Amino acid sequence: MKFMLKWLVNGTVVTTLLMYYSNASFLGAATTATILTIIAYIVGDQIILRSTNNTIATISDGILAYLVLWIAASAMKWTISPGEILIVAIITGVAEFFIHRYVFQTRLSYQRA
Repeated sequence: MKFMLKWLVNGTVVTTLLMYYSNASFLGAATTATILTIIAYIVGDQIILRSTNNTIATISDGILAYLVLWIAASAMKWTISPGEILIVAIITGVAEFFIHRYVFQTRLSYQRA
């Protein structure tokens, strides 16, 4: 359930912004968003978030988003600048912050029950 929420939020944010800022096709942007979501879920949520806190996990997710989007843009020859990639990564990081808060609230309510 948490992965699906992350995929829906990241997919919407990343796909929309990649198509807005570059010449990315819907399929290319959606595929990149899916790959980013999978990596961020494994690294950011399952490893970093569990062992640290929301701030560190959010910063890590933002950096990861920048790197994945930069690699994808280079590989697919998208017309997106490093500054625009940074904007997408920051907005993705903000979305991740709220996803992490939701995950923590859900985890705490399960522990209380």
